[in-house]
Amino acid sequence: MKGVATAAPRAPRQTVLSWIFQARELSLIVVIVGLITVTTLTQPQYLFSEGGLRDLLRTPTLYIALAVGQAIVMITRNIDLSMGSILGLTAYFCGNLFHEAPFLPIPVVILLTLVFGAVLGSVNGFLVAFLKVPALVITLGTLYAYRGISVLWIGGNFIRPEWVPTEFKQFALANVFGVSNLLIVALIVVLIAGWFMTSRRTGRDLYAIGSNPDAAVLYGLRTKWLTLIPFVISGTLAGLAGVVYVSIYATGDSKVGLGFELQAVAAAVVGGVAVSGGVGRIWGVALGAFFLATLTTALPVLSIPSLWQQAIVGVLIVGAITLDRVFFLIRQNQARKELSA
Repeated sequence: MKGVATAAPRAPRQTVLSWIFQARELSLIVVIVGLITVTTLTQPQYLFSEGGLRDLLRTPTLYIALAVGQAIVMITRNIDLSMGSILGLTAYFCGNLFHEAPFLPIPVVILLTLVFGAVLGSVNGFLVAFLKVPALVITLGTLYAYRGISVLWIGGNFIRPEWVPTEFKQFALANVFGVSNLLIVALIVVLIAGWFMTSRRTGRDLYAIGSNPDAAVLYGLRTKWLTLIPFVISGTLAGLAGVVYVSIYATGDSKVGLGFELQAVAAAVVGGVAVSGGVGRIWGVALGAFFLATLTTALPVLSIPSLWQQAIVGVLIVGAITLDRVFFLIRQNQARKELSA
């Protein structure tokens, strides 16, 4: 009707708090730069020594590979506590394969290691998805089971530097136009995982079952397979971390990977993945991993005792989870106010 004014739809109000939450990645970048700056000012050799910058750029690859795999699992409301043990098993598998089958090309060894990691991850996924056992229980069990297999298999032996081909060790030291090869590997992982989670239907379905599992079932999603897939990806990326470990250090024993599963959880949570599932961006996770890796290398340089280093990581996990919960409640309250306005 003419002369009747219609109210324009009200645009959602963009608060400073919601902007800060959405800009978590920017905050992490600022913190990383600040940490590097403070550490370098305190101990200039941290960045300006012969291998300082190289180590700063290549070390995060391990953390990024593990954190991305952990994040994809956590987005589906699960968790993988066996990643450190899978890293240890696959690292020795890779080094031992170089020794026992020197005729195999390096790419074949890498591929077989990734497949081995995927198989270990699929064991977790099958038990969680098809037998309906909680992921926390299953992966806590396989954490010890896989570590026990490592001890039985490796015993007092270890990967010897002479087992590892020279060109494989050189890969970790080389760069392309000044960018570390391992950093390029990490970027490829992040790009592929980010594309998969945002541009592929399967990736979007993973967010869906994490946000509301019951609704996902009613919608007709194949929740069992969608629960299995993240664990396979997690195991594969843990295998990649094992390959990277051998390339960097050219050695390793049955203790390789101890504690890395908690570092992966910490990186994912700090990077913005909600423990309750359904929330998280791969780029944020990568930055969280880079921050954890930088913190791990910076604290010893700042003469922080190792026990305090572990305490700091624990505080970061608790703090990140608490902040996520606070932000969630505030956003929920704001949404209710806007609906009632």
